[in-house]
Amino acid sequence: MSAPLAELTTWDADWAGLRVVVTGIGLSGFSAADTLIELGARVVVVDARDTAENRAKADTLRIVGAADILLGSDAVAALPQVDGAAPDLVVTSPGFRPTHPVLAAAAAADIPVWGDVELAWRVRIREGRKTAQWLAITGTNGKTTTVSMTESMLRAAGLRAIAAGNVGTPILDAIRDPEGYDAIAVELSSFQLHWTYSMSPLASVCLNIAEDHVDWHGSYEAYVADKAKIYENTQVACIYNAEQYETEHMVEEADVVEGCRAVGFTTGVPAVSMVGVVEGLLVDRAFIEQRKDSAAELAAMTDLGEYAPRHMVANALAAAALVRAYGVEPAAVRDGLRAYSPGDHRIQPVAHVNDVLWVNDSKATNPHAASASLAAFTSVVWIAGGLSKGVSYGDLVTEHRGRLKAVVLIGADSADLQAALAQHAPDVPVLHALGEQTGKQQLAAPVTSAEEIMVRAVAAAAEVAEAGDTVLMAPAAASMDQFTSYAHRGEAFIEAVAGYVSEQQAPGQAQTPKEP
Repeated sequence: MSAPLAELTTWDADWAGLRVVVTGIGLSGFSAADTLIELGARVVVVDARDTAENRAKADTLRIVGAADILLGSDAVAALPQVDGAAPDLVVTSPGFRPTHPVLAAAAAADIPVWGDVELAWRVRIREGRKTAQWLAITGTNGKTTTVSMTESMLRAAGLRAIAAGNVGTPILDAIRDPEGYDAIAVELSSFQLHWTYSMSPLASVCLNIAEDHVDWHGSYEAYVADKAKIYENTQVACIYNAEQYETEHMVEEADVVEGCRAVGFTTGVPAVSMVGVVEGLLVDRAFIEQRKDSAAELAAMTDLGEYAPRHMVANALAAAALVRAYGVEPAAVRDGLRAYSPGDHRIQPVAHVNDVLWVNDSKATNPHAASASLAAFTSVVWIAGGLSKGVSYGDLVTEHRGRLKAVVLIGADSADLQAALAQHAPDVPVLHALGEQTGKQQLAAPVTSAEEIMVRAVAAAAEVAEAGDTVLMAPAAASMDQFTSYAHRGEAFIEAVAGYVSEQQAPGQAQTPKEP
């Protein structure tokens, strides 16, 4: 029989025989199930999707020793037993809401529910392997950029480091790496934080907070409360956004390790115990001895590249503060930023033709992210819309209506955004890529193909864009209503723009996208 859950705090603890239900067989669920099986637990996995891909994953887990794999809608209708008895633990994938029948049944039976991050924290210590320090990152926007910058800076310092969690590598896969890591930059979504309890990172940051995922959490207040869990038990530095009081308040309310410091980041001139910007330089007034009357140069704005909007500078400063808390020298911050390459679909210039810049920011999946994109340009033909996730658009439209030349709506149902435009920017022409008349112009017959929708959107934007304008695809919404992911949406935009550009060129003329 396994040890009580409270005693399961290392890899080498007695996990054998622990009865566990894992919800979801995606990246994090598969990783959790595989880990628990390796630890000797008895594992049943449930997933509503009975697909060929999931059946293949199920076969793999059965081979390595899963007790059972249950696929299909009936599999997630109730909490299953494990070896004929109630489970001792449920480990859930981030997509499962707390109200899901399996999780609600676990709560009603007083069965603990962990996320994969909680499990990873408990098994991170393993005899014979180095134990990585965790640098934990959350926020409504900018997480992936910041975690990647953090990883780059750590590696520039000669450390073995990886970005994991809600980006790329599942956190449990990083934990199980045979060689181990000096540090892990851990991206954490609000969903993951909801199911995390004992994590104690070396340093932590909430980059920003804005309305998002209200449908999952039930309210904005619950969403903020889960984001604030990033700071609990932090050891060395709680890093907050000095330009957004809500994140500072999270730090003030957090129960941290004795001696942990609060360190702010700002895109302005930093006060003592902050990092910020002075005359084009990123500087540190927090992690130096003479911080009361001096600052350490970390990098130059130009180290971020030719095009560095304000929110990218903020992300770089947050990453710098994290690695400085670890002990990384300033030169590694600079070298890490120089080596960093922004990912696709994040304010990505894709073409510059007829003096019109075309920019892909499909990663802007909520109003806060879209606001950062819109703020970077002056005259915008905005392609937007999609799955709203219960957020409102009034403030976004009000703030940026002066820079909107026209709006092209995508999304199966963009009624909320359309209503906000009608109320707060009634003079801005609005088009709909599905062919419906929503403003002063309309498109052709309705279409259903995701790629064709984007071709229509690009064509409509091209009709109204003039020299000096930017066509910005920053949807302010999730993609799953029409596309498989934000990346699919971004690729569709890139392909549609390429098709438009080829039509504009004379035969044999080359077109090279360029930065603004």
